This record gives sequence, C-alpha cells and structure tokens, in this order.
Amino acid sequence: MLSMLLTLALLVSAGYLGAAAIVYDEVSRVPVDCNGNYEGYSPADWSPPRWATDFDPAPYFTSDYETVRIPSRDVGIELHGWWLPAAEPETPAIVVIHGRGGCVRHPEVLAPAAMAHRLGYSVLLIDLRDHGASTVEDGRYAGGMEEYRDVMGAVDWLLDRDVPPAQVGLLGTSLGAATAIIAAGVDERISAVWDDSGYSALERRIAEELEQKGLPTVLAPAATLIARVISGDDLASHTVMSETENLAGRYLFVTHGEEDASTYVSHAHDLVEQARASGVLVDEWIVPDAGHVAAMFQHPQEYETRMGAFFEQAFD
Repeated sequence: MLSMLLTLALLVSAGYLGAAAIVYDEVSRVPVDCNGNYEGYSPADWSPPRWATDFDPAPYFTSDYETVRIPSRDVGIELHGWWLPAAEPETPAIVVIHGRGGCVRHPEVLAPAAMAHRLGYSVLLIDLRDHGASTVEDGRYAGGMEEYRDVMGAVDWLLDRDVPPAQVGLLGTSLGAATAIIAAGVDERISAVWDDSGYSALERRIAEELEQKGLPTVLAPAATLIARVISGDDLASHTVMSETENLAGRYLFVTHGEEDASTYVSHAHDLVEQARASGVLVDEWIVPDAGHVAAMFQHPQEYETRMGAFFEQAFD
C-alpha cells in the first residue's frame, strides 16, 4: 500500500512538473526584434499605437541620434541601442528600458524617450538581451533577474561618456520597470527610477498571466525550479520588493493605469507602500482611465510635466 502511495505521489509530482515545464516554455519565450513589428521606426519617425488616435507623435521626432553597441555586465552579451545626446555637455542621462517582447523601436519607449530628450536630458535606449538587435542568449526573459546586468552595462557606458556621477536615471515600462528597480537596488550610481506599469512580484505576475491565459495558476510556484532546469535562470536571485528597500534615500516615481488588465494596479500600490516604509523618496500617479503603459499616450502633456519635475528634483 505504501509503495502504491509513493508511486502515485511520484506520478502526480512528475505530472505537475511536466505541466509546469510546458507552461514555463510558453510564457518565458520572447519574440526577437519586436516580433517583426515597428519596422522602420526610429526616434526620427514613428507612430503611436493604433488606439491612440488623439496622440500626435510629430512634436516628439528627433534626428539627433546614433546607433550604438554596448557591452552588458555579462561577458558575451552585447546590447543594441540608440543614443540621443543632450545639447549641453555633462548633462544628466536617462536609460529607457522596454517591456517584455519589446525593443527600442516600440512606441512605448520612443514616446517617453522623446519626452526626456525634450526636457533637455541625454537619453539612451537599449534592447535588453534576447530582444531587438541585442545578443540572443536563450530566447527567454528572466523577469529582470538577468536583464538588470544589461542596464548596469548601459550605466557603465554612460559614465565613460562623461555623464556626471549620481546623474543617471532609469525609465522602464512593464518588465523594463521591474528591471530598472532591480538594477537601481544593486547599483548605487543610479539616482532615480521612473516605473511605468511594472510588477512588484514576479511569481505573482506569472500567476496572473496564467489566469489571463486560462491556465491553472497552481503551476506558478514551480516557475523558479523549472527556470533553473530549462534555462539556468535563477528567478529567485532578486525580488523587486527587496530591491525597492535598497533605494532608501533615492528617488522613485510609480505610475500605473487603474484599468491595467495585464499587470494589475495592485502591484503599484504594493511598491509605493514598500518604498514609503523603506525611506525611498517616492511619488505616484495612478491614472484612472489608463490601461497598460497607456498614460503616456492618453495624457502626454501631464506625463511629460510630471517626468520633468521628478527628474529635476532627483538630479538637483
């Protein structure tokens, strides 16, 4: 009887892990190079999402940019990027970081990058590993647990370009926002983080995505183990919440759409609560009528104004 129960337990465990592996394989893969979308988009010419019919991108176009290649902190990973230098030398710089499956051509990074540049800052847009025209490591995202080292490589590059110390900020959307917080939590050279539609906990975000796809959320806890086996990624090496604690004394801005049906607004509330409890200089803007990474197109003037006030204070 005992042997039968053990056998049954093993079969159930094997079935659970097998199902979790299939699901992880699906949700962790990312389309390279923006999945073939936004062909021809650049800081000089791009269009907003089709639903953003009231947004005029023309005031945000700039031809003053160059294509760059940047080494990540991880050997063998090279990042593709666009560099938008400020008109004045020794100006603060902002690294713009896209979301999962995105790239530097995505409107969700071109728009805030243009706003930051209009505000007078130097701006560096980067393709994270396995995205855009950067090195394809394994074709999967690691929830920011590896990607943050790409951001640190971008900071190294900026400081080599004579960007003043303590004058580097990050602006991330979705995955890019979580990655930005992790990078800043590890790297004290980063003075400020603008978090747009980021998540506060990776396992919780995975569970939400499974639910949104109609898949069993009970498989989410196995993601950490499966990731180690399939891709060697350690999804437990950092947490967004714990790295938020490390931002004590530095600046964090959290903006999120109340109607976000992808990464729920509760993530923003949790981040702000953690930041305040940890002594982070945090501000928030919860946008009632906005969805996922949508406020920049629905309220572009307010978005840019708030961004300008935030980074001016952080770089003062």
